[in-house]
Amino acid sequence: MKLVVLFLYFAVMIGIGLYCKKHATDVNGFVLGGRSVGPWLTAFAYGTSYFSAVVFVGYAGQFGWKYGIAATWAGIGNAIIGSLLAWVILGRRTRIMTQHLDSATMPQFFGERFNSKSLKIAASVIIFIFLIPYTASLYNGLSRLFGMAFNIDYSVCIILMAVLTAIYVIAGGYMATAINDFIQGIIMLFGISTIILAVLKSKGGLMSALDGLARVTDESVASTPGVFASFLGPDPLNLMFVVILTSLGTWGLPQMVQKFYAIKNEEAIKKGTIISTLFALIVAGGCYFLGGFGRLFSDQIDVAANGFDSVVPTMLQNLSPMLIALVVILVLSASMSTLSSLVIASSSTLTIDFLKDNFIKKMSDKKQLLYIRVLVVVFIAISAILALIQYKSSVTFIAQLMGISWGALAGSFLAPFLYSLYWKGTTRIACWVSFIFGSGIMIVDMLAPSVLPEIMRSPINCGAIAMLAGLIIVPVVSLITPKPDKNLVENAFVCYEKTNVVSQKTALGK
Repeated sequence: MKLVVLFLYFAVMIGIGLYCKKHATDVNGFVLGGRSVGPWLTAFAYGTSYFSAVVFVGYAGQFGWKYGIAATWAGIGNAIIGSLLAWVILGRRTRIMTQHLDSATMPQFFGERFNSKSLKIAASVIIFIFLIPYTASLYNGLSRLFGMAFNIDYSVCIILMAVLTAIYVIAGGYMATAINDFIQGIIMLFGISTIILAVLKSKGGLMSALDGLARVTDESVASTPGVFASFLGPDPLNLMFVVILTSLGTWGLPQMVQKFYAIKNEEAIKKGTIISTLFALIVAGGCYFLGGFGRLFSDQIDVAANGFDSVVPTMLQNLSPMLIALVVILVLSASMSTLSSLVIASSSTLTIDFLKDNFIKKMSDKKQLLYIRVLVVVFIAISAILALIQYKSSVTFIAQLMGISWGALAGSFLAPFLYSLYWKGTTRIACWVSFIFGSGIMIVDMLAPSVLPEIMRSPINCGAIAMLAGLIIVPVVSLITPKPDKNLVENAFVCYEKTNVVSQKTALGK
């Protein structure tokens, strides 16, 4: 039964990729779906790219174990800050200015907004380098569940996921990814709801599970009775950093922001905001809520030996075969949707912003498309190889890899991108400082964490601090450096002043 469900799922994914081939005949169609993607597809593409095996297996397990039921705050933060506010603050302005500047990627946006080829190249290099560890983490999370459900070797899981994702991304581009994301999103919504009910039922229901969690004690964490069933958990400060990293981080991630480039119209933004927020509340809130009960299974889990990534698979291993099949499809859906989003963002960035005009002159649209497709294969292959190497190395926690990746990308890009959309005074030098600080501090945290203050030695905390610091660095540096060219700035912001005639139900007349 599990294998039948799995093969049906794979067949549908590949079928959609081949069906969408007609939408991927040029760069605009392949990378952005022709900027004509509706609210449901955009919202689900945003949500499924946001949540993957990293959240379901890595973060839910680690933070549920550390903070108990209070880990649910991370899911609530993901819905309010990472989805609702991201759509409200970034959605419309991103769509308008990126179309006006004719930019299909984040580095291309920086290059056009500040008239700087070097800024564009630097952004593309940062994206390519730091998306790879994030992608490797997707494979790792999936392997835990495949091993639990099928006893399949880890290398087989990686090859299977890599090949299938490559097929439908290469064939159908962004539109195939968006349609697949919609189907995968429905599976995730249904799957997480069903699994939560099944796990709680195995512990006597919600109230019985909460009562059991309140009786759990761990002197190494906190001496307060019932702390794992409390409102803020045993460590509110570090929990706050988790919320910041996983919520505010989406504002600066190229694979997330790029979803706003492709939105069809105003109506799609309004509907997409609501849909995306509800999706995040159910999926992310559900994942962290589920992980919060991990300590009820402490008699079956050896965190010291197997790591936090073993928590959620252990919670699910005694479910019925049909429910385990649902779990596998759920996490496979989450991981493949995120992987497809990452490889499109990385391959398009490397082609359009790095190779084109710098190493290959007069690259035609057809040749760009060919290079993007080739680089999709290259990027998936590199990340798969690194996933195998990482599996045997000392970096065993999924959250570590994601924290480094998110911290570097969002720490570099969040503040420059946000201020560039709203403030005419943002300077090119401020962007450079943010790029260097955000990526630099995460490299230091990865290679020599002992030189940093103790609170920053965790990739989670360091990434969150890098993002917040960028919001201060960019305006401060912009105020003390030469003002940007007035004509360049006015040309970028003139797009917001364009007049559109709308009906009275949208805006009242004088």
